[in-house]
Amino acid sequence: MVSKLRRWLREGLILLALLVVVTVLVDAWRAPQVPPSFDSTPLQTVDGETVTLGKLSEEKPVLLYFWASWCGVCRFTTPDVARLHQEGVNVMTIALRSGSESDVSRWLTRKNVTFPVINDASGEISRRWEISVTPTLVIVSKGEVVSTTSGWTSYWGMKLRLWWANAF
Repeated sequence: MVSKLRRWLREGLILLALLVVVTVLVDAWRAPQVPPSFDSTPLQTVDGETVTLGKLSEEKPVLLYFWASWCGVCRFTTPDVARLHQEGVNVMTIALRSGSESDVSRWLTRKNVTFPVINDASGEISRRWEISVTPTLVIVSKGEVVSTTSGWTSYWGMKLRLWWANAF
């Protein structure tokens, strides 16, 4: 019985290690390319506020969330990002080719989601970042990209990445 448990535990740890390696490799392969001077480029939110990622990430890391209203996976990630924002996490989101500002605002209202949004209606911002997958999450701290991931990410996965950015 004990030997079966040890074998199961060993195989479980090997599987977990392989999963971590594959996840890291896929994230590296799909990682966005940080555009030059991204931290000082002025961006306009749908509320009319002008922000820069450098300024937003000065005091504490910012979770930059690339999403789309048409993205199937985003419907699972978006509520977690909204929850983090409600908890006081520094969040900025970019709606990729999701329509006009009023379309994005209506979508947010229908989903009962509140967080700051930059509408990338033409996809220009996302092209500069070479975003190939939605959702994509980028952690920026003090104007530097410290973490990226694409695809579904759990609430705790986001919290862990933000904690890591705060710790170092």
